[in-house]
Amino acid sequence: MRNHTSITRFILLGLTDDPQLQILIFLFLLITYTLSVTGNLAIIILTLVDSHLKTAMYFFLQNFSFLEISFTSACIPRFLYSISTGDRTITYNACACQLFFTDLFGVTEFFLLAAMSYDRYVAICKPLHYVTIMNHRFCRRLIFCCWMTALLIIFPPLSLGLGLEFCDSNTIDHFLCDANPIVKISCSDTWLLEQMVIACSVLTFIMTLICVVLSYVCIIRTILRFPSVQQRTKAFSTCSSHIIVVSITYGSCIFIYTKPSAKDEMAINKGVSILTTSISPMLNPFIYTLRNKQVKQAFNDLVKRMMLLSKN
Repeated sequence: MRNHTSITRFILLGLTDDPQLQILIFLFLLITYTLSVTGNLAIIILTLVDSHLKTAMYFFLQNFSFLEISFTSACIPRFLYSISTGDRTITYNACACQLFFTDLFGVTEFFLLAAMSYDRYVAICKPLHYVTIMNHRFCRRLIFCCWMTALLIIFPPLSLGLGLEFCDSNTIDHFLCDANPIVKISCSDTWLLEQMVIACSVLTFIMTLICVVLSYVCIIRTILRFPSVQQRTKAFSTCSSHIIVVSITYGSCIFIYTKPSAKDEMAINKGVSILTTSISPMLNPFIYTLRNKQVKQAFNDLVKRMMLLSKN
């Protein structure tokens, strides 16, 4: 985002100008952010210390929780500071950094969800080869590929975005530095950048969605061949948490891009951004723990150990 004028700061309009609503939003986001960090950090600690949670599935879950903490921390604390102090300004460099990290974490999350669906495919369709295929080395390579692919996808549009010029307006109609409102206030020709953003978004969405759909088509076909209802129920239950998270992630993404010409487009985008940056990271730990006996057992064991240590 290049600047040939004296503009060195942007103003983030936030969600509302109503003081009472701002208090409610502040309390809501503070609670959801605290729960997000606490819940996801608990999952990371459990997968590190519990010997029963050393499989590939929990390794991916550990990385997913790290991504959730990183993603929400790139957006929410800055907005909470803005509401509490009334300072809506953000420096040019800080805005560029926030845009980079939110895009990187967001895109990486899509590829990680695709990797997690492949893990479920191997676990259900090739159970005898699961440990061999999903070994620790292969899992680490998958994680590395998720990060590197995300970086390669966001690099071209971000490089173009750094060349944008801002003539007179520095007001961003959002609570964070997002590509869409930034492009709207630029006086540069943004056609190429907009097409590149769309292409990269569609590429990420379609590539990962194909992986998820193909994995679950094979999973469903395999499960339906199981002889007993109990076996089918158990197999479906191992995938249910992942399916719920995938539905929330892809559903919110679809919701943003299905109404690009609506009058309240920015209001819709802000609402969905709150869902993806605050509510989803808070819900995901509960989705994975409440539907997973091993995680619940690991949590109970950790609590008991901590209580014993405190007594001693």
